[in-house]
Parts: sequence; structure tokens; C-alpha cells
Amino acid sequence: MPFVRIDTLGSDPARLDALGGAVQDALVETLGVPPEDRFQVLTGHDGVGSTLRYGDYPGVPRDDAVVFVAITLRAGRDAGRKRALYRRIAELVHERTGTEPRNVLVTLTENGDADWSFGYGQAQYAAAGR
Repeated sequence: MPFVRIDTLGSDPARLDALGGAVQDALVETLGVPPEDRFQVLTGHDGVGSTLRYGDYPGVPRDDAVVFVAITLRAGRDAGRKRALYRRIAELVHERTGTEPRNVLVTLTENGDADWSFGYGQAQYAAAGR
């Protein structure tokens, strides 16, 4: 159950939906996430009331088309699968929105079974007593 947050400048609903779809499809293709396992927060910043800050670190030039993708998921994927995920997200975002791959920044935060509650105040992934 990845939890995805996507932040970008501009609040075009079609672009936000395309970004969310691209990330979800990449998760399904590279990590085997079930297609219906989609939990996302998509935020378009207007540059006035809210905005994004970015630089060219580490030598990657970015512009106002920048997209920040933060994914929280359970631990266990190796570096090769993570690299495949990053590549596929950048490819699909480019195909679907025209956003240059250099403008797609992805972070992963891993956690354990007891770190998730899908509702009812329960840790559905954690065994009882853990």
C-alpha cells in the first residue's frame, strides 16, 4: 500500500490526474502493486498562496515544470527495483504530461507492517500483539 504525495506548480486537474496515473502505473509495473491499491494526494501550487522551492542539485537543471513525488511504502524492495520505478515514473510522466524527466524528483520512505492503519484504528498488516 504505497501512499503517494505529488506536488507541482499549477493546478490543472487534467495534469494532476495524469501525474497520479503515471505514478500509479509505474508502481504497478515495477513493484507489483495491485492496480486498485491507489492512495494519493495530488497538490497543485499556485505560486502565490503556496509554492515549491527547488535548485539544480546535484547538477540537474529544473524549471517551473518540476514535480515532487513522495512515496511511502513498506520496506523490502532492492535498489534495482527502486531504480526501475524511478525510470518508469519519469518515462510515464513525460509521455502523459510532456514534463521533462529532469523535472521529476522522486523520494521513497520505507516503513514496517505496524506503521499502517487503513481504518477502524487497526494496524491491518501487523500481527496481533506486535
